[in-house]
Amino acid sequence: MGKGSVTESIEELVTPIVNENHLELVDVEYKKEGKNWFLRIFIDKEGGVTVDDCTRVSRQIEDLIEVEEAVPSSYILEVSSPGLDRPLKKEEDFLRFKGKLAHVTTYTPIHQQKSFKGTIRDFQKDVLFLDIDSQHVEIPKDQIAKARLEIEF
Repeated sequence: MGKGSVTESIEELVTPIVNENHLELVDVEYKKEGKNWFLRIFIDKEGGVTVDDCTRVSRQIEDLIEVEEAVPSSYILEVSSPGLDRPLKKEEDFLRFKGKLAHVTTYTPIHQQKSFKGTIRDFQKDVLFLDIDSQHVEIPKDQIAKARLEIEF
């Protein structure tokens, strides 16, 4: 089972649990750091998640993963908030954070660059519209390698 298929199967398994707890599944990561494999589940809700939310979901997810044998090796499970610089992956993410500052990296250059920091203006028909200074940049969703909210001070 490859890395991608582990995250996909975990996402399928945990989405109902996260939804039942009135939370949003933001992201799933499965990666090796040093000698250990880490399975990270990022959850959120309006107003932010609590330690109790993370604990409750962690217990439910851990039991389900063990029963389903969804992870091929031993791992460390972490369930947490995505943080202030949360990743933006789905159309709903971009629409929810309209007017917020984001950092977007593309697979190939657009206007001779691959890194953009600007305000999310809109997201329509699989295109992200960013305002950068006085310029408007359009980035097709299939060109977005990574997108995160940028922390504003």
